[in-house]
Amino acid sequence: MADLITLRVTRYRPENDTEPTTQDYEIPLRKEWAVLDGLNHIKDHLDGTLSYRWSCRMGICGSCGMTVNGEPRLTCATFLEDCAPGPIRVEPLRNFPVIRDLVVEIGDFMRKLPQVKPWVIREEEASIDSEYLQTPAELDQYKQFSMCINCMLCYSACPVYALDKDFLGPAAIALAQRYNLDSRDQGSAERMDVLSAAEGIWSCTFVGECTTACPKGVDPAGAIQRYKFTAAMESLKAFLLPRGTR
Repeated sequence: MADLITLRVTRYRPENDTEPTTQDYEIPLRKEWAVLDGLNHIKDHLDGTLSYRWSCRMGICGSCGMTVNGEPRLTCATFLEDCAPGPIRVEPLRNFPVIRDLVVEIGDFMRKLPQVKPWVIREEEASIDSEYLQTPAELDQYKQFSMCINCMLCYSACPVYALDKDFLGPAAIALAQRYNLDSRDQGSAERMDVLSAAEGIWSCTFVGECTTACPKGVDPAGAIQRYKFTAAMESLKAFLLPRGTR
């Protein structure tokens, strides 16, 4: 095995550059190193001007998402050895404005997230001495959708979001489903109007790239299709049943 591997990194400095460029860096090829380790080596030893996001290095924070060899990936979980012999192309996540180098602007996602009210909503709170008990089966109903780490890889992979920035997006809808399916939550009706709007679930064409890109197995595409059925049934009930009987 070679001792070195090349990272071909996208560089963009808006104060100087009109278009992004690429820059090659030779780094040590070590079995235990992920792409993020390679970027940290560049930052610490080769080029301190390189900009990117990272935090936990454990696939929990979701902040180190980038495009690696054309695919949205967590760079802390993408190993150099698996990408050998290289060069390894490292670019910012697609479908987001680039602030600098590999750093993207995530304001659109952060503004959309609270629209789906991703928290437990109760019509009336229990007393301070009581608990909201839940069985293992009830937990299993939503557990998969609770694994989202807001890494936004699904937004980078989504062809609908690439064309229509009004689309609510895979992660936001999956997180809404996480609470809709929670036995302790009573807020599904409050989320219905947002999720059922034209820019909500009905914009999704079920390509499935969001689920493929998800590093935590959340299956946003499945969450969206499941909610489409729920929304269709609610519409049918509203049409067929008299007001007050639903």
